[in-house]
Amino acid sequence: MHIHAGALRQFVADLFGAADVSPDDAALVADTLVRADLWGHSSHGVLRAAWYLDRLASGAMRGRAKPEPIVDAGAIALWEAHDAIGQVTTRAAMLDAVRRAQTHGVGVVSVRNSNHHGALGYFTRMAAEQGCIGLLTTNGSPAMAPWGGRRKLVGNNPWSIAAPAGRHAPMMLDIANTVVARGKIFLARQKGQPIPDHWAIDGDGRRTTDPVRALEGVILPMAEHKGYAISMMMDVLSGVLSGSGILADVSGPYQAAKRSRCGHLVLALNIAAFGPLEAFNERMERMVAETKAVPLAEGFEEVFYPGEIEARNEARFSIEGITLPEQTAADLQTAATRLGIAKPLAEYASR
Repeated sequence: MHIHAGALRQFVADLFGAADVSPDDAALVADTLVRADLWGHSSHGVLRAAWYLDRLASGAMRGRAKPEPIVDAGAIALWEAHDAIGQVTTRAAMLDAVRRAQTHGVGVVSVRNSNHHGALGYFTRMAAEQGCIGLLTTNGSPAMAPWGGRRKLVGNNPWSIAAPAGRHAPMMLDIANTVVARGKIFLARQKGQPIPDHWAIDGDGRRTTDPVRALEGVILPMAEHKGYAISMMMDVLSGVLSGSGILADVSGPYQAAKRSRCGHLVLALNIAAFGPLEAFNERMERMVAETKAVPLAEGFEEVFYPGEIEARNEARFSIEGITLPEQTAADLQTAATRLGIAKPLAEYASR
């Protein structure tokens, strides 16, 4: 199904509104998911809407809960999320971190008992757009084994950093510590496609190209032991520091009836506290220019700086629209029918 981003955004917002999520919060969740599709990261896009709705229906995620501060100490804060929607909590935490950074030069918000919040870059770019460097870490449900083991215990525990880049779109890193985000394996299953054999091992410890067997097994860490070690430290920052769940205490967004118990670390650095923002932007523009001017390796047509591909995709697909896999469209329609939305997705797509 091919659909314009605005129409898809409205449909997803209507889904969450029908699930008793406030209009503002429903619009935020919809925007985060559609933005991921626009960036070309469909693994974190509207594919996940049905999972979130199932979690709302079970009560594992609470649509009307609001995070509250437990510690409020100048540049730092600790929040209890009360199982609120992850996007709602993280947006508020990032805005608070930016506010603290504008006063203190740095703002740090640690969050416990939150939920999955989609693509992390959505939130770190919020900081970059306000003259800050943003950093966000989160922990997740077990995805990889400790290096040398064969039972999954450690989450892929993604992290993101974004910074303004002058006249360019923000420079943005948004990665998990596995070879690939688990959502990309779910997407392959949705499309009925095989996966590369270096992504995962099955339950017997053998490499597999079958996404179903991969999801039953263990996703491999990026850069072998290094990816495992980075993931452990992200759990320290996200889970241990906040007093949230750690390791196997954390449940994933596709586990409809289990509390997530994930934690986040949200950090903003006020660039102006270190020196003029204009000078920073000039240096970033120079960094981009020098990077893109490097001679090309065989098989490449262009060098991209981190975040550039996402910015280009968003500009393109905002005009051309988004193509949804058949199974994703079917899942969205099933959710709409269950929630009593009379207007089918196809009518939104025809606008």
